[in-house]
Amino acid sequence: MEAIDEPTADSSEVAALDDFPVTPPPLPRPVVFDQWWSELTFIHWPVEPRTVEHLYPAGTRPQTITPLSNIMKKKSAASNRPPRPGITRRKSAKSAPVISPEQVAEVLKLVKKANSVELKLSVPLTEHRATIKGLGLDPVEAQPRQVFFYDTPDLALNQAGLVVRARRIQGGSGDTVIKLRPVDPATIDAELRRSAAFKIEVDVMPGGFVCSASFKGACSNRDVLDVATGKQTLKTLFSKEQRAFYDEHAPAGIALNSLVTLGPTFVLKSRHQPKDFDHRIVVEMWFYPDGSRILEISTKSLPDAVFQVAAEFKAHLTDCGIAIEAAQETKTRAALDYFRARLDPDRPADAPSTD
Repeated sequence: MEAIDEPTADSSEVAALDDFPVTPPPLPRPVVFDQWWSELTFIHWPVEPRTVEHLYPAGTRPQTITPLSNIMKKKSAASNRPPRPGITRRKSAKSAPVISPEQVAEVLKLVKKANSVELKLSVPLTEHRATIKGLGLDPVEAQPRQVFFYDTPDLALNQAGLVVRARRIQGGSGDTVIKLRPVDPATIDAELRRSAAFKIEVDVMPGGFVCSASFKGACSNRDVLDVATGKQTLKTLFSKEQRAFYDEHAPAGIALNSLVTLGPTFVLKSRHQPKDFDHRIVVEMWFYPDGSRILEISTKSLPDAVFQVAAEFKAHLTDCGIAIEAAQETKTRAALDYFRARLDPDRPADAPSTD
């Protein structure tokens, strides 16, 4: 292999630096510098210096390390908004995909027929502590909850887009929901949509979205616990209307009472009203039995204001130093996969799903 000499500057280049001080001038304290790139691309290619000299400002010349000059083209999108004092912006090394223009058009169609839009973001595990601090939350004020999912051992409901869930909530009664997703709002019966317990909502997160139809109900905390311990049948948790919605969309032959309990998952939920953001923010921390956690931040918007709220929400999170490009995790799927693995002793708890 032929040896390659290290490039060196010639004497004229060294002489050109004689008038510059070697010691930098003193910089008054404190020194604060922040720069955060959300997208950055560098493209280099070598050219003869004389071919580009005319493009440089007067009094400057191309800098050469080798006999050729390197032209560098930079494309970037940086946040010009300075973060709040004491907040350091972070970016996850693992980024979520970006919603395409075609997907944006689809979201626009869906939100026109939805009751509300929820903007949500999951935060990487390494950023949980910094996120809670950045938002100014007090964990002591969070509300404890227990979440139970119900499905078949092979998650047949989840594969069919159906979620059956119940929650026990401290300081109040429990609640239930039967949720169908994804759903086309145009296919939902108009009479069903008039029910106060039924809603259509579009969830939007970095890199994706989903439209869901939810039929909610009320129950007591004791009822949920009795179902988990086998003292009460599952269908007693749900209203007649909820059961009818389930029967319409569940795979054939899967009755409510045949479902197994997948849970509980312990959750802390906190509602937060920032001073510089007009919408309430909800923060949920899900604690799984294996010690893993998912932290989700969300806010809601009326369909006709979703893009304005999304822009303001993104700016607020950026000001708080929260990474908004991280790959996303879903709370429900993580719970289903974990507890399904516990039903099968031959299946490791961390084994990936084959669905």
